[in-house]
Amino acid sequence: MKRAIAALIGALALGPCLADPLPSWNNTGSKAAIIDFVESVTDKDADTFVPAEDRIAVFDNDGTLISEQPMYFQAAYALDRLREKAAEDPSILESDVLKAANEGDMKGMMAGGMEGLSEIINVSHAGMSVEEFQADARAWLASTEHPTSGLTYGDMIFQPMVELLTYLRDQNFKVYIVTGGGVDFVRAFAEDAYNVPPEQVVATLGNTEYQISEGGTPMLMKTGGIFFIDDKAGKPVGIMRGIGKRPVMAVGNSDGDFQMLEWTTAGAGPRLGMLLHHTDGEREFAYDRDSHFGKLADGLDQAGDRGWVLVDMANDWETVWTGNQ
Repeated sequence: MKRAIAALIGALALGPCLADPLPSWNNTGSKAAIIDFVESVTDKDADTFVPAEDRIAVFDNDGTLISEQPMYFQAAYALDRLREKAAEDPSILESDVLKAANEGDMKGMMAGGMEGLSEIINVSHAGMSVEEFQADARAWLASTEHPTSGLTYGDMIFQPMVELLTYLRDQNFKVYIVTGGGVDFVRAFAEDAYNVPPEQVVATLGNTEYQISEGGTPMLMKTGGIFFIDDKAGKPVGIMRGIGKRPVMAVGNSDGDFQMLEWTTAGAGPRLGMLLHHTDGEREFAYDRDSHFGKLADGLDQAGDRGWVLVDMANDWETVWTGNQ
């Protein structure tokens, strides 16, 4: 009842004719900063006005639009598929990292760093067409239960972020996902989850080849290996390659997003950089500097000086996931 009354008061504060565009956000400074920015760039009479064609907003995926603990969800998918393949053919476990992954040894798996994680993804993802892979990823997200939340992985999407994406689109922003995750994995669910079409996903690219099947069907096959990593300094490069414009707004949650926010907010005119700080150990997870996944240290230290909005999940969000909590 108290929450319902608070929501009603917040809606009335916006005026009799305006619905709250971010109802799952508490009425804090973070919400106010977002709305102030959007209003400033959409006001045709203001010197901060930005034409619709330049209203580009980019969002990280893991940890920003969807949860990422105890590991990136694509990594969890890869581990499941690796174990299945290893059960059929143990000879694929050619390295210590692959052996550790198969045994559930997180410390041994993480000892390989990003190269080790890439090795796991390569072995688990290769040998399928893009269409087969995406169908399998969608099925896994919809049916596999997360180890601690009780929700499926596909239900652990952040409701406040979905509202933010909708709000921006309603104000004629074009929204892109810019992620270190694999492009085929994220495109498999981005449209259903976020209403972001596949062509608006900029992500890490695995090697893909055009092949003709024995039956004569043209296919794009995942062959293993990484062509381009869309993370850290790679994110601005990926944005320019995939979008062709510097965004006016960038949202992330980790130091992997630092350069994306840095480059975005260095542009002329009004800019907004925003980092989601995972502070809610009761409803989600609390982590930052010491996390293997989604480490936030440089961004946490520099957000204030750079004028970036630091969203405190525990205090700024009324609701966390779109799935039942």
